[in-house]
Amino acid sequence: MGHIPAPPTRRERQREATYDEIVTVAAELLAEGADLSLRAVAARMGMTAPALYRYVADYQALVDLVAYELDRRATAEWAKEAERFPEDDPMARLTVACCAFRRWAIANPRAFSLVFANPIASHVTERREALTVATSGCYLTDLLFQVWEKTKFPYPSLEELDPIVREAVQDPWIPADTSQIAPEDRGLVWIYMRSWAAVYGVVALEATMHCDPRVIRSGALFRATLVDWLEPLGMDGDRERLTAILDAELARDRATAG
Repeated sequence: MGHIPAPPTRRERQREATYDEIVTVAAELLAEGADLSLRAVAARMGMTAPALYRYVADYQALVDLVAYELDRRATAEWAKEAERFPEDDPMARLTVACCAFRRWAIANPRAFSLVFANPIASHVTERREALTVATSGCYLTDLLFQVWEKTKFPYPSLEELDPIVREAVQDPWIPADTSQIAPEDRGLVWIYMRSWAAVYGVVALEATMHCDPRVIRSGALFRATLVDWLEPLGMDGDRERLTAILDAELARDRATAG
């Protein structure tokens, strides 16, 4: 019989509640366009800055905590949206999740920037940890793996990859469970990287308004990017159904935006 962990103590529950409040207050400040700082968070919580240091040691620790938790909360929202489709339909789930990611990024540009455009520590160990723990990345790459299990889309062999890329996919610094991928099949990780770069690139342009606003409103660039990836991911045979799902999601966004 496995060991049953002891329930959290009252002090532990209070500490966890304080961390939750820190993240919630930080999210409010970001949404309001206010500066995110230890002093601002402490003031909103009715605490002194020194008291807040018992929970976050410095500004970077605050950013790391808030970025991780906002990413985790947002991913839970995307997963809920995607679960409108059954577990054995990862293609539809991936389509909806990508649309939900875009929707969240455009609605929350400062939170998006904190999570996805925040400078990462230069120390090797800290950088690796920061690059591999993102909840969103783990969720999306897991969906990609499920798609691959369904469609068996092609990926390059290790011998076909540039030596630097070969090294990177064999010891990847990305948020993904690569333990389920055999060493000789790690070319699949290169597909993870390339497909994420494509989706992230478009969403970053849109969320930061570095794109024609008419194209953002229409969702045309985002749509073209997802459609371009149907064939590489082995989903071209399901193109009509998946583009219908995609178009319905984008129509919903346009209707909400007015």
